[in-house]
Amino acid sequence: MILFRRLSFYLALLGIAGIVTFVLQLQAASNEPILPPPQTPPSKPFAKAIGASGLVEARRENTALGVPVAGLVKAVRVAVWDRVEQGAPVLELDDRELRAALITQRANVAVAEAQVTTARASLRRLQDALARVEKLREGNVASAEALETARNETTVAEAQVATAEAQRQAAQAVVAQSEALLDRLVVRAPIAGTILQVNVRAGEYVSPVSATPAVLLGDIVEVQVRADVDEQVAPRVKPGAKAVGYLKGDTSRPIAMEFVRIEPFVIPKRSLTGASVERVDTRVLQVIYRFPNPGAQSVYVGQQLDLFIEE
Repeated sequence: MILFRRLSFYLALLGIAGIVTFVLQLQAASNEPILPPPQTPPSKPFAKAIGASGLVEARRENTALGVPVAGLVKAVRVAVWDRVEQGAPVLELDDRELRAALITQRANVAVAEAQVTTARASLRRLQDALARVEKLREGNVASAEALETARNETTVAEAQVATAEAQRQAAQAVVAQSEALLDRLVVRAPIAGTILQVNVRAGEYVSPVSATPAVLLGDIVEVQVRADVDEQVAPRVKPGAKAVGYLKGDTSRPIAMEFVRIEPFVIPKRSLTGASVERVDTRVLQVIYRFPNPGAQSVYVGQQLDLFIEE
């Protein structure tokens, strides 16, 4: 019993010593100087400013090019950083099936044209015969029945010519439709700009319902920033307000921005990770600013910026 009491006493002393040592270590750590941040945070360029975060996008927004139909990629005509003009081919889809059908359809047009030629020749022959019968009828040489028969045969021939011409037009329309579908398989640039992403390769299968665009295109000679302003301070944003932005990690280079517009629809904030489907509790008002991007490599599409909007 006495041994147990002595052991408890020494254990208590050991616990008190441990607590004292721990407290002394905490005090020493609290007295250490606070290190400055690795990067100096940006300073407000205005006396009163609203802070916002934004994402860089191409002028008039990024253009995600899709495909009109599902199929194999025959050729990719562009690469990242290529400058393309409006209407330039970007992708070509497999067109072998349509081209095979087009050969048959053009042959049908040739047959229809031959039928038109035959019908017109038959009509001219019957018209000549009708003219002769009419002259004979004037001299009472031909009967009225013969004249009526010649007129009926001419009417039938005229209808046959009209039918042949309609069939030719229908065959030509089928060819024109196939040619339009062939041209549709060539995806062209809807605007002049720079290729930002190419997400397909020759031989890959693409679909119109794919979540990833085949090609991302944008005009980045001048870029714009989609700034997210918290809805609680959104009423303080005025149209035409000046703004200055700083790239993430670069506080030494302020970027003066020109006001473009305020989006009149408050949306859930979704720029924390850049995912298009991200939803958080915060709702934001989006304000669009633009600024020149000389060399198109000073600022990259998709970069985040810290913005200060003047009140």
